[in-house]
Amino acid sequence: MKGTDSQPEIVEGCRLPVLLRNGDGWHMAEILGKKDLKGKNLYYIHYEDFNKRLDEWVTEERMDIAKLVQPSKEAKTPKKEGVKSGTESRPSSPEREVVSTPNGSAAPTTGNKKFSSSSRKRKGADDSEIDPLATPTSSRNNTPTLGLQQQNNVALNEDGSKKPRQTGSMVAHHDDIVTRMKNVEMIELGKYRIRPWYFSPYPQELTSLSIVYICEFCLKYVKSKKCLERHIQKCLLRYPPGNEIYRKGNISFFEIDGRKNKAYAQNLCLLAKLFLDHKTLYYDTDPFLFYVMCEQDCKGYHIVGYFSKEKESTEDYNVACILTLPPFQKKGFGKLLIEFSYELSKCEGKTGSPEKPLSDLGLLSYRSYWSQTILEILITMTPSEGNDRPVITINDISEMTSIKKEDVISTLQHLNLINYYKGQYIITLSHEQIDTQNKAMEKRKVRIDPKCLHWQPKDWSKRGKW
Repeated sequence: MKGTDSQPEIVEGCRLPVLLRNGDGWHMAEILGKKDLKGKNLYYIHYEDFNKRLDEWVTEERMDIAKLVQPSKEAKTPKKEGVKSGTESRPSSPEREVVSTPNGSAAPTTGNKKFSSSSRKRKGADDSEIDPLATPTSSRNNTPTLGLQQQNNVALNEDGSKKPRQTGSMVAHHDDIVTRMKNVEMIELGKYRIRPWYFSPYPQELTSLSIVYICEFCLKYVKSKKCLERHIQKCLLRYPPGNEIYRKGNISFFEIDGRKNKAYAQNLCLLAKLFLDHKTLYYDTDPFLFYVMCEQDCKGYHIVGYFSKEKESTEDYNVACILTLPPFQKKGFGKLLIEFSYELSKCEGKTGSPEKPLSDLGLLSYRSYWSQTILEILITMTPSEGNDRPVITINDISEMTSIKKEDVISTLQHLNLINYYKGQYIITLSHEQIDTQNKAMEKRKVRIDPKCLHWQPKDWSKRGKW
């Protein structure tokens, strides 16, 4: 649109107030893109201080053009990176557990304003979050693949040997326009149709479709319902292609080796990227294990969520990336995934922690789990012999839960439980905190039963090449 005397030109990088989808007032937004739909201009906008999952296409009717602010020359909106066939340039970046409307789409609510400030992401190296994903390169058939440019990204020691990774993410933040815009409108996964929240580098020919169809068992993506029906007739999988290491009731966990099952691991990463922000797809799945949680019925094992972890982590991270799919959120499955990751750490005889930094909502999920787990121990403690009060140390709590000491301390501080009294630190619990904890634990109907876990940790350092 060319600017006129009555209306200024609306270009990428412009800022102006936009009416929120639910009609709850106006909020400042940035123009990221523009398209013409049947002669009508649509603008892709990002609400400032809101999570990017709320970004959307809007018409001029919802924009206060009179208050349009042109982009400053000093801070231009990042230019579009070159897009090769079948490959979107590097996706910009969790965790994570995000609020969804019943139909799987996200909508701004008044409640979002409460955490909007923490939705702002720090630029630079600290933008890496908990995800093993990186940019896939393009193959000849325009299908995203991972692992073609590994040598260009590997850090080497002076003697030429490969340096160990410091984190499981290897995430670089590339905040270009292409990857700031959602490119998939809708996916169909099993009986659910879900509106994605973020960019994911699916093949370009799929991103122009109204729906991308995904097989819920092997996670292969196809372009039409008919293609999916034909694929399902041939697909041999009815569960993830790994070892079932846990089953209780209708809940199962499968361990998938990223080296042995590359296609599944890569498809899982692409699916997860639709709901995980501020991360890039990692080029190689070989160094990772994927733990997929499923619900079982007569038709097979249906994916609910997953987490990944490095086979060898120099920082003792027990989770690299974690996600509960939108249809299963707010049902306790997120805590179940976290609880399972710590059960694996207990089997390994280690304390663990999720890869840092966590996203705003990822931190809420973990802090909730840490709080409930630690309070559960404190409340059930009995006075020690010769003492009228229970005695416990930070190390004791860490060993009992496999939660790292630093996370135990930060949780106790967050709950305001540590007090200095007569030359020593004591933990004090109020009746209100105990009541809140008891109510929270009553809601956790499903818990991990260690007796149902059949798993032996492997020493990957002795296995040479994965």
